[in-house]
Amino acid sequence: MDRTAHALDGSRTLWELVERRAALTPDRPVLLQGDRVLTFEGLRARAERCAAGLHAMGVRPGTVVAWQLPTRIETAVLSFALARIGAVQTPVIPFYRDKEVGFALRESKAEFFAVPGVWRGFDHTEMARRLGAHGVFEAYDPASLPDGDPELLPPPPASGTDVRWIYWTSGTTSDPKGVLHTDRSLLAGGSCLAHALRLDDTDVGSMAFPYAHIAGPDYTVMLLLYGFPAVMFEQFALPEALDEYRRHGVTVAGGSTAFYSMFLAEQRKRPDEPIIPTLRLLAGGGAPKPPEIYHAVRKELGCQLTHGYGMTEVPMITMGDPGDTPENLATTEGRPPAGMEIRITASGEVRLRGEAVCRGYLDPAQTASAFDQDGFLVTGDVGHLTPSGHLVLTGRVKDIIIRKGENISAKEIEELLHRHPDVGDTAVIGLPDAERGERVCAVVEQPPGAAPLTLPAVTAFLREAGLSVHKLPEQLEVVDALPRNETLRKVLKYKLRERFGPSR
Repeated sequence: MDRTAHALDGSRTLWELVERRAALTPDRPVLLQGDRVLTFEGLRARAERCAAGLHAMGVRPGTVVAWQLPTRIETAVLSFALARIGAVQTPVIPFYRDKEVGFALRESKAEFFAVPGVWRGFDHTEMARRLGAHGVFEAYDPASLPDGDPELLPPPPASGTDVRWIYWTSGTTSDPKGVLHTDRSLLAGGSCLAHALRLDDTDVGSMAFPYAHIAGPDYTVMLLLYGFPAVMFEQFALPEALDEYRRHGVTVAGGSTAFYSMFLAEQRKRPDEPIIPTLRLLAGGGAPKPPEIYHAVRKELGCQLTHGYGMTEVPMITMGDPGDTPENLATTEGRPPAGMEIRITASGEVRLRGEAVCRGYLDPAQTASAFDQDGFLVTGDVGHLTPSGHLVLTGRVKDIIIRKGENISAKEIEELLHRHPDVGDTAVIGLPDAERGERVCAVVEQPPGAAPLTLPAVTAFLREAGLSVHKLPEQLEVVDALPRNETLRKVLKYKLRERFGPSR
């Protein structure tokens, strides 16, 4: 572990970490966006001036401030300004609209709401007013950020254990849950990520995901600990973003499995020329990673791939180690860091306890049902630990398909289908069936130019791959594109169940 990073790990609050890094390497860049460069000292100074402006507006320690902003330098400045004051901030993904935003504002009782104005053709300010939001202000560019005299600010918060963050789960089946985090839980998650990836101050990272996602502070803590910059993408799309990756010499990229697949698709257009010559590592999490993706990245992109396991409630649970064996990197989610306890129940459910685990939810009843009697968070994921301590996830509790009393892992079938040359991506779901209880339905997204798939051809392929007969899909659906969320592009299986279930 880098000695400097190890020393900065002792920071009690996010703001203390900002100050200590700014004092150590003031002139090094931390955020890059287009032609703009923000240094570590620039982040500290601008965030403090912004904090003074917010304080003049009435923001105090404990004031709840919601913000719905894209991945921009100004967003990071505003977020750290709120951390400097000790406000409670509740980030909202910028793609959310009236239903989700209104819910977040009501449940958090936000007293202020920062928006980008008109962004990507949608008027966020008008939506805020339509929802009756309090203290609406725009914070999209340098001129719109609040500004004031730092001399008028009270001292920064001294404790990192107070709840100062409310993040929102995706709400894929019901209203979102407000997840309560502290500076310490976010620092724990970010430092574990940083040390697991073995990065140093010569690296250049990238943020291709919404900064309002829990990965935002996770990643920024890593930059502050190791003193290297990241390129921010307000709108991420390939191949358009490749010029920025090349221009800034990005060495570390990723996000989730969907991002790995996008990079691979671009590389396949020009197999003899690296699309990002400086790239040495893809890293991410948030969705299952088929082993075939790992091997394809190593062979075709010529870089390492480390995948991890995290969630809004626990931003960093396990992470692959770049120096680990190909077998472990391809088939596991890595190992937990020191301080993260993983308990596997008799039924195979994964439960967690440690400093990176959230404090619970805004709703006390949800908190009570989320933790067991020993204080372990109930994840709803199913898996096992290998003798070497690596975690293997085999699916979600709700992704276990029970057909004629037999448990079937959707993930097992998905990983085999990923080997089929005419399958681009797939999701396997269980659908109600009067005779069997549930039947296995494979939903497939095909790559361009692929031959049409049929159910007999798919089941024949799976049988040849060794899948037991009782696990074979009884229904095949081919779609133009699998439904995904707007953050890490996870497949939304509940939408597939709604579409192809009995009520369709």
